[in-house]
Amino acid sequence: MSKRLTVIIPCKNEARNVRACIESVRDVADELIVADSGSTDETVAIARSAGGCRIIQREWRTACDFKNWALQQATHDWILVVDADERVTPGLAKEIREVLTDPPRNGYQIYRANHFMGHRVRFGQWGADKVLRLFDRTQATYVGDTDHAAVRVHRGRVGRLRNRLTHFTFWTYDQYLQKMHHYARLQAERWHRVGKSPSRLRMFVIAPARFFQTYVLRLGFLDGAVGFQVCMMIAFYSFQKQARLWELSHGKQQPLGDADASIRITTTTSEPSRAQRNVA
Repeated sequence: MSKRLTVIIPCKNEARNVRACIESVRDVADELIVADSGSTDETVAIARSAGGCRIIQREWRTACDFKNWALQQATHDWILVVDADERVTPGLAKEIREVLTDPPRNGYQIYRANHFMGHRVRFGQWGADKVLRLFDRTQATYVGDTDHAAVRVHRGRVGRLRNRLTHFTFWTYDQYLQKMHHYARLQAERWHRVGKSPSRLRMFVIAPARFFQTYVLRLGFLDGAVGFQVCMMIAFYSFQKQARLWELSHGKQQPLGDADASIRITTTTSEPSRAQRNVA
């Protein structure tokens, strides 16, 4: 007898993505849960209007805490977790259904077809990206204290599916830089809490080393301009984590007097002078 499947979509402020994500999983979901962690846009309203899904809501503490809570709300033991910016293709849905007829493993990794501003990335680090998203919750749980908690299968071997999960990582640099700053800060704070000291050598070499690894050794250059940008961002993210750790360990606070002075300078220069008004 085929295992029944609950699909969980964790999300927050995903109004642009949530409907398309919901529609992509309908062919494979016996139960569909949208787990919202405090959206302030139209995410919840859109999910309700899409129909056919149950909406659960709770505050976000950590990824591990939130997702393990969401797992317990499911009716079925077999779970597929799909982020709002991901899409399940018909081929992947068919393969999942075939696997669930008699699953020989307790969990399955799924490769992702990552996209950079709509362009498919086939090489480099993103080209080999895979995530463990299909699993039996009685044999697995989320672990880790970072913002990217991972599933750990407690017993048995982990399998791997052939079809890919489509992933639209971001559409603008504003989106990507905002995420990168957020994740770099969280990782640096985690390192700082456990007493890790910043390394000047590592801060100097990490970015060029990561770029060489992803762009040359992993053939990122074959993706052209897209591959170059992705590899540069990966390298800069690696540098930023080290720089943020240095900031937490050695950064000095700005004296209050200097802060007041900068406020006064900003205030006085915000009003155009008479000469500037005459030129205008």
